[in-house]
Amino acid sequence: MPVGPVDLLVLSFPNENADAAVIAAMQDVVDAGFITVLDLVFLSRSPDGEIREIDVTEGLDEVGLGLLEVQPQALISEDDLELARDILDPGHSCAVVVYENSWARTVSGAIADAGGELALHVRIPRDVVEAALEAAEMD
Repeated sequence: MPVGPVDLLVLSFPNENADAAVIAAMQDVVDAGFITVLDLVFLSRSPDGEIREIDVTEGLDEVGLGLLEVQPQALISEDDLELARDILDPGHSCAVVVYENSWARTVSGAIADAGGELALHVRIPRDVVEAALEAAEMD
């Protein structure tokens, strides 16, 4: 079965619950077939430093993630979670999300059928692209 590129995101929020508008926007992208969420773990750190961890198989409704459709695949490692815990400030939360770029499945399958392979996949940060576009407009 062809699989599109898979990415891991850590989405941070300035309180102990996920932002409903962000989760609704992600679900819109899922509904459109652009991505498939394969795994999700929600972490929050209370103001006194205690960490709460909720796996996708547990109740995500209480932290604002119940709307998001996830096809659990257990792809988030302990190393991924440790990294997220290290950057989590007191009173904040984050969602560690692994997703497939579903839109690329057909291309991925065609490449494999042709005996090819994805030789390089580079993610360019949004702020770098915006800066380059601004610089191009000034020229």
